[in-house]
Amino acid sequence: MAKVAWLYFVGNNTQQEIAQRLNISRPTINRMIAGASESGLVQVRINHPIRRCMELGEELKKRYGLSMCEVAPLEVDDDGESQRRIAVLGAALMDRYLSDPGLSVIAMGFGRTLKAVVGEITEIRAPQLNIISLAGSVSLDGSFNTYDVGLRLADKTAGKAFLLPMPVIAKTTEERDEWLDNRLFTLIKKLYSDAEVSFVGIGDVQPNSPLVQNGFLSSEEALQLMNEGAVGEILGWAMDRHGNPVRKGWSERVTSLPLPSLVKRPVIAFAGGRKKVPAILAALRGRWISGLITDQITAQELALL
Repeated sequence: MAKVAWLYFVGNNTQQEIAQRLNISRPTINRMIAGASESGLVQVRINHPIRRCMELGEELKKRYGLSMCEVAPLEVDDDGESQRRIAVLGAALMDRYLSDPGLSVIAMGFGRTLKAVVGEITEIRAPQLNIISLAGSVSLDGSFNTYDVGLRLADKTAGKAFLLPMPVIAKTTEERDEWLDNRLFTLIKKLYSDAEVSFVGIGDVQPNSPLVQNGFLSSEEALQLMNEGAVGEILGWAMDRHGNPVRKGWSERVTSLPLPSLVKRPVIAFAGGRKKVPAILAALRGRWISGLITDQITAQELALL
């Protein structure tokens, strides 16, 4: 077995070449190679940064019960580079879903990182695909959110995009009810029940957080949310550091599809950067996501908490 293993792993001989050289059948050679690996006779070490990334991914996956977790190599703490690395990994994952001819409905959040992911995917014809937005696309001033990715993905797939022409957070509960009492929201809610996967971003809650920068929330409201214990949000739903929803004066105004229904299907988040660590940790602790693609520095911070 040791000789076969040496010839195969070190000598770079094919199984057929080893079989001929040792006068042993190829099936026997195959069993010996498998046995050498299983018994510990052969141990493989990968001396590359990707090894640590894979270890971090497995650690976070096991700790938080994720179905998948991929970590992009990142040696320097840089938000722009983090986003680019995550976008490449995220696009590869999204491509795998989009290449399935049976895929009919996917659900999309919004945000800079998710926009970068969609920017990296290859164009593929999927005219049968329905792409639904999980959150409103209208800012407080009436302009449309430039980080809503439904239309961008529809351009790349020849699919149909279903957007929600409403704010992420209504001014009052009554206004929220008026926005939700329309045929389009009912249609999207029905489509969502058939969605096979959801792709979302994770935002931090700060006076200059993405919700504020995108015009969905005022800086004063962000400070109020922080005072209520919020550290992060998904689709506008705020969470405290334990992953519990922040409800007081807030949840009754959010127009997005409710988070509890999101966990009924794969929900994969794309997020990275040290400032987002508390928000990502909250999403993990609250089990709001089932998959995560992040960067190495962020994953290392999460592994320490």
